[in-house]
Amino acid sequence: MDKDLIKEAKNILNDNFQEKGYSIPCKGLYPFQWKWDSGFIAIGFAHYDMDKAKTEMKTLLDSQWGNGFIPHIVFHVETDSYFPGRDFHLSKLHPESNDAYPSTGMTQPPVIGFTLEKMYEIAKDKSDVLNFISQNIDKVYDNHNYFYTKRDPQNEGLVYIYHNWESGTDNSPIWDDIWLTMNPPEYTFERRDTTHVDASQRPSNREYDHYLHIIEIAKEHNYDDAKIAELSPFLVQDPLFNSMLIKSNDSLINLYQLIGGNDDKIAQLKKWQEKSIRAFNEKLYDAELGAYIHYDLRNEKPIRFVSSSSFSPLFAGIPSKEQAATIINTMMTKFGGDDMYLCASFDPTSERFNPKKYWRGPVWINLNWILYNGLKDYGYDEIAARIKADSLEILTKVGFYEYFDARKSEYTEGAKGYGGGNFSWSAALFLDMLDN
Repeated sequence: MDKDLIKEAKNILNDNFQEKGYSIPCKGLYPFQWKWDSGFIAIGFAHYDMDKAKTEMKTLLDSQWGNGFIPHIVFHVETDSYFPGRDFHLSKLHPESNDAYPSTGMTQPPVIGFTLEKMYEIAKDKSDVLNFISQNIDKVYDNHNYFYTKRDPQNEGLVYIYHNWESGTDNSPIWDDIWLTMNPPEYTFERRDTTHVDASQRPSNREYDHYLHIIEIAKEHNYDDAKIAELSPFLVQDPLFNSMLIKSNDSLINLYQLIGGNDDKIAQLKKWQEKSIRAFNEKLYDAELGAYIHYDLRNEKPIRFVSSSSFSPLFAGIPSKEQAATIINTMMTKFGGDDMYLCASFDPTSERFNPKKYWRGPVWINLNWILYNGLKDYGYDEIAARIKADSLEILTKVGFYEYFDARKSEYTEGAKGYGGGNFSWSAALFLDMLDN
């Protein structure tokens, strides 16, 4: 691999690391700290600057609320360059929010558990990193406890998200049918994202009305989880979100065993695991589609579409060998044509597929990293190698963008990626894939 590309990836990470001890995803478009971005970014830093990796995680964990919740955006600085910002979200409405760290009242996929384990695996000085983990791991445990006690109203072992932004896959076609059940008011607001990125690649203003309406309902009830579970028009059990939680549970078990003396927590994590994996396979596996799907908890019905999230359970060891074979066959049949880079974020055979619009079809490096590791764990080394090769080829051709067209025909001379440029997690996970 070109050494200049490795140097460029490190330069991007270093440039996006802020004085206050956190990374922005990219300049201009995303000026704050995002929860799951920070996890992936820390994995990249771990390969060459463990102090930055530890600082990234510590800063994020410092933003934790009294109830264990960790927000999806932490507003470390005041700027009007992003909407909706701190003055819209008003995290202080929740009685246990963190006064020192204004934030959103939403979260994102819980990646911190497996991030800490990856940092330990990568570390040359294992005792130093294990010492850091031992000082911070209980906060991650408390975050998981929050999910299982506050976000699982039917006590199934599957937690809900109450906003599409919590999924990480913001404007996925998965949510289209939920928007049809809502008729939010038309809000007056000034978008900031479309001043940085072509508006055709972003959610529409009408979609934003839905997004803001859900937050207004949560704010009306001071971000009370029980009220949100009762009243939010968006309440979904998401296979990607729950896979990240289950994978992180497993990492916490491994790390607590290394640290020693945490038998009660290990026992509780194992109980959560057993219940979650059983419910996941009973409720979210669709044998007819040959994939894992989302479940609309508000309207009590499955959402029967296939996306890259459908294959993320591989990363958490959730499918049986037979289920793994089935979902990988679905992935290769629908997503793996010779004219396509693996893996589009939404089913390319669907009429809802849009290869340029955010989470409606483009390739994302973080999902590819998740799938790459999951495929390797199940022994599908050849397909894992293809995902890695496709990812590296795209990054080599156009650089470290936020997301990318899945169609090989689009990579003619002068082609570019989409969304933000010099994007942190694309650079970070490139470094990890290279080393892995």
